Amino acid sequence: MIEEVKASEQTPAEVVAGSENMGAGASGGAGAGDASRPAGGGVHSWLRDLVVSVAISAFIIIFLYQPVRVEGTSMLPMLEDQDRLFINKIAYRMGDIHQGDVVVFEYPRDHTKSYIKRVIGLPGDRVAIDHGRVIVNGHALAETYVPARFTDDRSQPEMTIPAGEYFVMGDHRVISSDSRDFGPVARALIYGKAAFVYWPVDQAGVVR
Repeated sequence: MIEEVKASEQTPAEVVAGSENMGAGASGGAGAGDASRPAGGGVHSWLRDLVVSVAISAFIIIFLYQPVRVEGTSMLPMLEDQDRLFINKIAYRMGDIHQGDVVVFEYPRDHTKSYIKRVIGLPGDRVAIDHGRVIVNGHALAETYVPARFTDDRSQPEMTIPAGEYFVMGDHRVISSDSRDFGPVARALIYGKAAFVYWPVDQAGVVR
């Protein structure tokens, strides 16, 4: 089973509606305490707050974070099917990709699809898999994020990860399609770091 992420179904109208309510509440409180304020001034203040709120929301979504929806279960137990989360789009423009990061990238065989997986091997690392046990640079990787029930017995000969590429795997090893199938992922295809699950609320939290 393949894990995909898609753009959130949240629309700009929904974002504006949330900002509009916030702006109306702030303006209403000020107007109630100042009977001499012209009605037009309250409307002007409300519109200004709305525009500022929308501009800030747009800046965050466009330049910093992007909402996405998970489709599939290959990142269980950390991420479930239909979870909504924010990905950090500038994390790797300003910093490095690290082993253990949960990243979103364009599927190497079809750039119209996006996958979400965990980084296992960095450029230059030697990665091998022995009956499900992942070995990086000669040492077995301690993978506390993979429950015993999600392990498999697949093996793969040792390979050295090419420069500018990353070996990624899903946490649910039994069903995940990952670098074991389509090979290491080029750095240029990785465009975000999974940051925070916001829906459903009972599962909200930082992605680790």
